[in-house]
This record gives sequence, structure tokens and C-alpha cells, in this order.
Amino acid sequence: MYTAKGQLDRNALIRQYQPLVRRLAHHMMAKLPASVQVDDLIQVGLIGLSEALTRYEAAQGVQFETFATQRIRGAMIDELRENDWMSRGSRKSQKEIEQAMRRLEHQLGRSPIESEIAAELDMTLAEYQTLLSKVQGTQLVYLEDMSRSNDDEDHFLDHHVADSGADPLNMLRDQRLRQALVTAIKALPDREQLIMSMYYEQDMNLKEIAAVMNVTESRICQLHSQSIARLRAKMRSH
Repeated sequence: MYTAKGQLDRNALIRQYQPLVRRLAHHMMAKLPASVQVDDLIQVGLIGLSEALTRYEAAQGVQFETFATQRIRGAMIDELRENDWMSRGSRKSQKEIEQAMRRLEHQLGRSPIESEIAAELDMTLAEYQTLLSKVQGTQLVYLEDMSRSNDDEDHFLDHHVADSGADPLNMLRDQRLRQALVTAIKALPDREQLIMSMYYEQDMNLKEIAAVMNVTESRICQLHSQSIARLRAKMRSH
């Protein structure tokens, strides 16, 4: 879009891509605690969109929407990191859930169901489900984070990986890690596999997934948190 003077019409482009910012913000909310407001993410995302318009060069061969998506998400993540959105208590609770899952999988030889995890944590089922909602903020997890040592603190957003595309050993390691993640996802209970597919592959938000599965949005949040905990528990060894 260009103005009458042949210049890029930034205002028109921002209006055009505002729905993309809103979609990315609502999609990210599944990984964040209730204290984070979606409107705040949208405002930060619009700043990222504006920066994308400034930095984009068509000659690079990347579509603008792909480029803008990366910039918008990056702006949101930077904002979350700067505001220390993740409490130490939530990190601790997430670790306790993962540890309980690992113990049960070793004992049972299968993925434990919710009631078994609750009992292992010495909680009622309702208390465990409430805890899942509280640790929702630990879910902003990336593939490279899963490769970290068990001794590392879970400051997910502070973890950066250097460009290792030219290193064959790192490329092989990354391929193995991705395959291990695919295997772990396939081992999830059917309902949790479906949620992960709708959320990550079909890019549906929590409200849309809840409507498809005929449950509440908060219940989808709980199951999403539980799915990520299962994956993290399995991926620690990698």
C-alpha cells in the first residue's frame, strides 16, 4: 500500500495487520498467567509491527507477514521478560508437577492420569487442577529450552542460543531433539494430543478449542499446562 506520493502507507498497513497482532496476543495468552492482560500484549505487539514495517526489505525474499509475526512475538516476549512475569513459586510448582509425573511414569510404565498425579502430590483432584491453572505462566517454552540441564534455573525467556546452523554436530543434535519431542507428543493422552494439535498446528486460541471440545476455556488451560508438564518431564533427559 502506497500513498499518492508513492510512499509506503504505514497507517494503512498497521490497520491491515492489526488482526494479526490480536491473534498472536490471544494465542500467547495460553502460556501466560492471569495477571498478564491481553490488551497490554496487543499494544506491545503493535510496536513490534511498526518496527517490522521499518526494517522489512522485500529483497530479502521473506514474506512480510512472516517477518512481522517474528517481530511482533519478539516484542511481546521482550516485554514479558522485562516485567518479570514469572513468579518463583510458579516455577517451583511446575517442577514439582514434572517430578511427580516422572516418578509415576517410572512406577506405572505409562502416562499417569490426573487423579494419580494429584494423589502423588498429596492433593485433591480439584486442588491439582487449580494448581495447573496457576502454573499456566510457565508454558512459554521453546524447543531449545528443553535441551537445558536439569540444574538450570527455569528462566525461559532469558535463554538465548547462538546461531549454530553451520555446525553439523549441532544440527544433528537439534534433529534428534526434535524427533524426541515428536515422540513425546505422540505419547500424550488422546485428548491432550488433540489440544496440542489445535493450538500449535491449527493456530486455534483457547476459546475456539474449548468450543470444539465442549468444555470451558479454563479447562483447556489446565489440560494445556498438564500437556506441557508431561512433555517437559519426558524431555529433561534430552
